[in-house]
Amino acid sequence: MTSHYAYPSSSLFRRLAGCAPAVVAISLLHLAPALAASPYPAGAQRPAKVARASEFARPATAHQATAHQPTARPATAHQATAGGTSAPGMKAAGKRPARKKPAKHAPKKPKLPVNAERGQLAFEVMQRVYYIQGSGLYSGEPFSFLWPFSQAFAATVSMANIPALKSTFAHEIQARLVGLKSYLDLSNSGAPEGSFTSTLAAFDGTVAPPEGPGGAKYYDDNAWIGIELARIYKLTHNTAVLGSAEAIMAFEMASWDTEPGIACPGGIPFSNSTENTERNTVTDAPTAELGVQLYGLTHNIQYLQFAEMAYEWVRNCLTQPNGLYGDHIKPHGSVDPTEWSYNQGTMIGAGALLYQATGNGAYLYQARQTAAAALAYYNAERLGSENPFFVSVYFRNVLYLDSVTHDPPGSRLVQAYVNYAWEHLRLSDDVFVAGSPASAQLLVQAAIVQDYALLSTSPSTYF
Repeated sequence: MTSHYAYPSSSLFRRLAGCAPAVVAISLLHLAPALAASPYPAGAQRPAKVARASEFARPATAHQATAHQPTARPATAHQATAGGTSAPGMKAAGKRPARKKPAKHAPKKPKLPVNAERGQLAFEVMQRVYYIQGSGLYSGEPFSFLWPFSQAFAATVSMANIPALKSTFAHEIQARLVGLKSYLDLSNSGAPEGSFTSTLAAFDGTVAPPEGPGGAKYYDDNAWIGIELARIYKLTHNTAVLGSAEAIMAFEMASWDTEPGIACPGGIPFSNSTENTERNTVTDAPTAELGVQLYGLTHNIQYLQFAEMAYEWVRNCLTQPNGLYGDHIKPHGSVDPTEWSYNQGTMIGAGALLYQATGNGAYLYQARQTAAAALAYYNAERLGSENPFFVSVYFRNVLYLDSVTHDPPGSRLVQAYVNYAWEHLRLSDDVFVAGSPASAQLLVQAAIVQDYALLSTSPSTYF
């Protein structure tokens, strides 16, 4: 199918895909981290290890030099005796070789493609560095916030969708589900939640009591979790998992802001904190994606209707003059015009999913228009200035749109990004870093795992 939108020369695709490393002039290591103004608690990204220059992997390291070298073949009898010496297992020259019992070889595991292999390596490092064995949780203060956990969760589900790894990752999915329960708050009956009261269970931003302090619930975090639960249901057909995804959707739907007198009525708030006054792209667009997912699994029309309403609210209230979406709107109408890549990505994905669910070509047209604007705007510098988690969400949705429209550049865009990360953002122990100073975080490692998994799986598994 011919593309209805052009991929401009300023996009990362034009600047990076197919280029030699020397052409990539931007160093992602020295760009400012994207989350300085994040409304999340200051500790939500921790722990962060600042990397020293000596810790970075180099192309000429011993490990890299030997990792792909072919194993030396045993010398033949002719080769072994040509210089006057006998090969192992051989008697003196001219005599018959000694008989040996045939060696028992373990069955060879099928070799994974490079992207899947690197994704598996990055995942194993994520587990070694950040996972707390036996707890189901990741390290933080003392446990990670739900936000980074949600991305480790997504990384696990994405890796489980690689066909060759599905069976080996089944236990990892179960471990993530165990950890997820630690964030579940069941004791909030009647508690005030922003401008409304909810009796619905949901996941706290930190580990819930008694293991942790609990606290505010973030609607985007819950949407990320719901999306992954729906994906797990597609893998396992576990009805309890589907029920959990539907419970999150009920929580999101109940949050729709109906406070009288606010600018641009509607929308999902950022959190249920009484101090929160934001309604965001990042809460509404992922919830729209979750709604379409659940409509496809349950045929409950209410999910689709809410997805359409949330999607249209973002378009009506947060569209910027350049065709991209701002971050949030305040009650009196002031809009934060910051244009994060993941906000564009989730609106692209929501449009593509709504088109598939309804057959309404307007949704596909809008998704393509957003993609055109995003590809024009997000050059290497802008993507490099964002946390890799934001970028992985953007990539996931661009690739999904490409699978619907058959436009080709998405995978090359992602491949260029991970190739750069492998060469320049990886430490000698295979931990990935980002930001300034270059720091290692669970969010960063999980994002890189997801990028490799995206390149190793069908877009039909993304939602």
